[in-house]
Amino acid sequence: MVKKITLLILPLLALATITFSQSTSWTLQQCVDYALDNSLTIKRARNAVELASVNDLGNRMQRLPSVNASSSFGYQFGKTINPVTNTFIDTKFGGGSSSINGGILIYNGGIINNSIKQGKADLMAAQLDARASANDIALQVASAYLNILLAEEQVANAEKQLEQSTKQLEQTDRLIQAGSLPVNDRLDFVAQVALNEQTIIEAQNLVNINYLTLKQLLELDPNQELRITRPEVIIPDDANPEIFTLNEVYTSALGTQPQIEADEYRLQSAALQEKIARAQGLPRVSLGGSLSTNYSDQVAAGVDFFDQFKNNFGQSIGLSLSVPIYNNHNVAVNIERAKVNMANQELANLQNKQLLKADVQRAIADARAAKESYEASQRSVEAAQAAFDNAQKRFDLGAINTLEYSTASNNLDRAQLSLIQAKYQYLFNLKVVDFYLGREIKLD
Repeated sequence: MVKKITLLILPLLALATITFSQSTSWTLQQCVDYALDNSLTIKRARNAVELASVNDLGNRMQRLPSVNASSSFGYQFGKTINPVTNTFIDTKFGGGSSSINGGILIYNGGIINNSIKQGKADLMAAQLDARASANDIALQVASAYLNILLAEEQVANAEKQLEQSTKQLEQTDRLIQAGSLPVNDRLDFVAQVALNEQTIIEAQNLVNINYLTLKQLLELDPNQELRITRPEVIIPDDANPEIFTLNEVYTSALGTQPQIEADEYRLQSAALQEKIARAQGLPRVSLGGSLSTNYSDQVAAGVDFFDQFKNNFGQSIGLSLSVPIYNNHNVAVNIERAKVNMANQELANLQNKQLLKADVQRAIADARAAKESYEASQRSVEAAQAAFDNAQKRFDLGAINTLEYSTASNNLDRAQLSLIQAKYQYLFNLKVVDFYLGREIKLD
């Protein structure tokens, strides 16, 4: 089932090996490709696909006959039957035999055919599970990537505010020196500068944490240098989550989420397992044959080893029928077990679809709420900017004190920070819905 999504990228991503370079900034696609090629989770998923492929091959090979050869030589002592002359002898003699045996299963109630079908279904489910694992890894990488972009933008905004606060402190110092302001007025600006410096440190620490998360997902050494490309992150002009409908997005998601399709193949496999269990109570018919010869050192003089092998050459062919009558109730138990497993798989499929529907419904609601939050943040910034501009003019005229000015500045800082967060959240929520719609998703 689709896990709680933290960010989204292309539903299906090609695997590619990327040579790491300290001097090159990585795009989102490069990070995703590298993670998919090096993730231990993905490697395990590939091994699961390989195992399912081997099992599928083994099932198909059951249609072929089995052929085995054997040869033996030994000495016998005391009274025994000479296998070549078929007479009793009471002496030590040496003898040997060679044979080739072959057999093929003609009928076993369809076990082989159903096993082949089951192997194919299991292989498809494993391949789809691998795709789902790739999506999970890719989403985590994209989430870390976007979080880095968000944190870096917060750093840039904090640096801008620090620059502005520093300039205001310098201006205040000049006014104090000129006797226009009291000395105590600089204290508010000193505190503001310190607060901006603290904000930068916290934002930069968040950048470092998100880079560490990305490195872990890429299976890179934490000390390895890594920088990402910063695309222009904008909200599409035509973005309108109000047009999304639950039926449209959910129907699309049923066809784009690999784990949902994998569930259907698992259900097929469970149904085939019940047929296989029932077939265990049916007769088996096999065709077998053999070629054999033997040798003894107690035959008449003049018959050498090779002549004996030629003269004693024999062939056989025959059909065998095996009818199961009672085997500790194993057949009935296996049938009931298969029925329960199939019922459980049906419930799992239904539950996963319900969870997917809930995820889709939540994604649409989140996108609509994020749009409203983003638009409200834009209005908040406009109002805070106007208030700050007015405070700046009044402060320059000496109409307000430093505390009132700092309050207006801090309000603008908070509004701008909220807008940055709202923008990325809105973009993210739009990408979530795009993911369920099966669209290509990019940040640039």
